[in-house]
Amino acid sequence: MEQRTRILLLLSLFIGFVIAAPDSAPAAESRVVDRIGELPGQPLNVGFSQYSGYVTVNRVAGRALFYWLVESTVEGKPLVLWLNGGPGCSSVAYGAAEEVGPFRVGADGNSLMMNPYSWNKLANMLFLESPAGVGFSYSNTSSDLYTAGDQRTAEDAYTFLVNWFERFPEYKHRDFYIAGESYADRLLLHALQVTMFLSCLKSYSGRIRESKILLSDFKGFMVGNAVTDDYHDYVGTFEYWWTHGLISDATYHNLRLTCNYQSSEHPSDECQKALDVADAEQGNIDPYSIFTRPCNSTASLRRNLRGHYPWMSRAYDPCTERHSKVYFNHPEVQKALHANVTGIPYSWETCSDIVGNYWADSPRSMLPIYQELIASGIRIWVFSGDTDAVVPVTATRYSIDALKLPTVINWYPWYDSGKVGGWSQVYKGLTFVTVTGAGHERLWSLGVAQVVTVNSEVSSLTLTPSAPKGFRSIVKGPKD
Repeated sequence: MEQRTRILLLLSLFIGFVIAAPDSAPAAESRVVDRIGELPGQPLNVGFSQYSGYVTVNRVAGRALFYWLVESTVEGKPLVLWLNGGPGCSSVAYGAAEEVGPFRVGADGNSLMMNPYSWNKLANMLFLESPAGVGFSYSNTSSDLYTAGDQRTAEDAYTFLVNWFERFPEYKHRDFYIAGESYADRLLLHALQVTMFLSCLKSYSGRIRESKILLSDFKGFMVGNAVTDDYHDYVGTFEYWWTHGLISDATYHNLRLTCNYQSSEHPSDECQKALDVADAEQGNIDPYSIFTRPCNSTASLRRNLRGHYPWMSRAYDPCTERHSKVYFNHPEVQKALHANVTGIPYSWETCSDIVGNYWADSPRSMLPIYQELIASGIRIWVFSGDTDAVVPVTATRYSIDALKLPTVINWYPWYDSGKVGGWSQVYKGLTFVTVTGAGHERLWSLGVAQVVTVNSEVSSLTLTPSAPKGFRSIVKGPKD
């Protein structure tokens, strides 16, 4: 009870600070400057407004984070902050251009096509490139790129939100969600914990004015193929590789012997050697979607592992990523996005090798934060594509099982147009959903927005013996 009260207080203070914190720049002036007229190659009459630009998060170091807001086609919809993982990968490259954003980049790298599964049909989507050094986000202190980690990334995300809400005050009273995939699970969970802690400290320094904003404005978070707990992620990943015939019996046993208690960010030499053998045995496959033919050789992906989340090269490499690299490096595109205003001395990349390879702090487990948030009443939806071998469904299931949550609705299939689209289990405080045929990034691009109705209905989600309200248009729940 004491822990629950503490977390509720901290999160309440966070929401209040987000609403009340002052901003040094005039909000009206900033949003006028940030409005996107039209992106090069954009289809005509898209029917929604877009904003993009920078929010300074540390004036001393000169750190500024780049955002892209895509407003909903329907008035009054919630706000969703989208984060991508890596660590060190761009939410513009993946979240916006490949997963849940409004456009897809054409094969020529010059044109944009509408995404029929864009989440802005259901929510206002705020894509954030984080930390500084990723995508268009920058720092005037070059050492920042070599010292990024969970802690500072979370603190900067906190500061970003405080100032961004001042620039867009109409979203202060909207239902608010945070969503992402892969390593973003750690970033968003750590960001929530840091924001609660910092809000508590700042309340005693007098920086928070009294606010009547209720916790109900923050509805919860959802994450796909989440990097959750090093031990259980290792166990589940190695089991997935073995049961799907990707590695030999001997390699499977060696991985379990040498890696099970190792840090995923900083594995031992013995563990790394075993992972290299597994990599060679898997061959030229796309580990992010094992039944999908790679765009071409994946050798370039695997070259840059360097022990950094050993089986994950951080950058998904379908052809669409290459189109994005061409498009977002066009000067006219950057001008339209109000990006690269300082003349960053390097090209825009989907993932930053420097930020990723030098990532500092990375806790081995997010399970304690899950427990804190669940105790506070925050809603959590976890999704998993079942063809992802990077953070596979088995890893996620082992991590969820370690939480020891009571089951509210037992394992059941959900349906899309009369066909099984995956399976779900509802726990007290957490809903787990699998998506059949989906990979790591493709989990979100396969129309998951039609499964997960991120709209006002979700705010009334209750854990009952029927399918959650937001699912009812497709998910029939357990058969009677």
